[in-house]
Amino acid sequence: MSEVHQNSPSKSHVHSAKIRTADVVVVGGGIVGKACALGLAQLGLQTIEIAPDLGQSAPGPQGPQWGQRIYAFSPSTQKLLAHLQIWDALDHSRLQAVRDMRIYGDRGEKNDQLHLSAFEAGTPQLAWIGESDLIEHTLDQASRFQNKLERISDTLEKMDIDIDGVTLHLKNAGSIRTQLVVAADGANSPIRSMLGINASEESYSQSAVVANWLCTYPHLETAFQWFLPGGDIVAMLPLPNKQVSMVWSTSPEHAAKLLQFDRSAWQEQFTSIAHGAITKQLGELTLNSVPAAFPLRKIRAKRFIGPEGAPKVALIGDAAHVMHPLAGQGLNLGLRDVVVLLNILGKRESFRSPSDLVLLRRYERQRQGDTSALLWVTDKLKKLFSATSGTERQLRNWGLGLVNKSHFIKQRLIERALGEIDFE
Repeated sequence: MSEVHQNSPSKSHVHSAKIRTADVVVVGGGIVGKACALGLAQLGLQTIEIAPDLGQSAPGPQGPQWGQRIYAFSPSTQKLLAHLQIWDALDHSRLQAVRDMRIYGDRGEKNDQLHLSAFEAGTPQLAWIGESDLIEHTLDQASRFQNKLERISDTLEKMDIDIDGVTLHLKNAGSIRTQLVVAADGANSPIRSMLGINASEESYSQSAVVANWLCTYPHLETAFQWFLPGGDIVAMLPLPNKQVSMVWSTSPEHAAKLLQFDRSAWQEQFTSIAHGAITKQLGELTLNSVPAAFPLRKIRAKRFIGPEGAPKVALIGDAAHVMHPLAGQGLNLGLRDVVVLLNILGKRESFRSPSDLVLLRRYERQRQGDTSALLWVTDKLKKLFSATSGTERQLRNWGLGLVNKSHFIKQRLIERALGEIDFE
């Protein structure tokens, strides 16, 4: 994908038998892109989804091992999947409800912790933990039976944008004419670059090491997170059948070492870090996947629609924002983009096209506030717990205990984690 051209109406495009038409084209094949494409088609919009790997359905997970990509799904995500009519089709034996969250400071003192409880909040669960493959496989199956949705395994090379719409030129499958393009093409979004939309980007100089473990003690449907001295963060997310999924945010150098650890080295790590709290809580841990690592960074697009002046493209998911995983909200934030876009397009007046300026500005306005708030809070928490001075350590650990004593603050935190967006 390399370039975008903006043309005058008189030079917009020439219809030919090789140019297909669609109301909306979604570029991207991850969970956010697939969910958006399915939702748009269910609205009755003729939709085409484009990604290099759409030719084959994602394999459904099975067996005793869980996939490497594990996500926390908030209730707002569950509502979206139910709206798309795929929640009940998921294999719920591979989903784990989270009833409690326990977050610990880095001093190892009893009062330096924050406990969030679904029971206290009056909600059945705080989140669900599940595999990316499980959601993608079910989305793929549902998409096969949606007659308003066409999926093309190809790469977008160029876009011509004019006042009436967009012509997309694909590497192998000719051209497509559409009114609206939805960019779900990832953190390094080529479409965002082609449109000249700047994005603020900051590296956290950390990598997330992910792996799944069998534990000898029950996790009690609890998600655990330990802040460690020096800035590391270790999260243990509950999975079915006495398993947990680890997300260890650490320096790239330490991440490389962790990937080389054998069983005894891992056991030594778990018994030594967090004052031994991990093994005290979960017992002996046995590796049940191949560990992997990926770099951590913060990205926020300056605009969520483009090009400036006459936008015909909306950015969603990682193309619009990327955040640190400490809050477990990255995917949920992207799927809230989908909810808002579907709400706006589903309620549009009959005389408005999907790319009407009023609609796209409404989408951008609604998403920027939620995105800015969550990215800001996550970024500040990460930096606060990376600080090494004695005063800062004392304040942040004292703050955890103070928040834990405030039912009002805890309730607001839970409401933010649950997600406030619903279908209208």
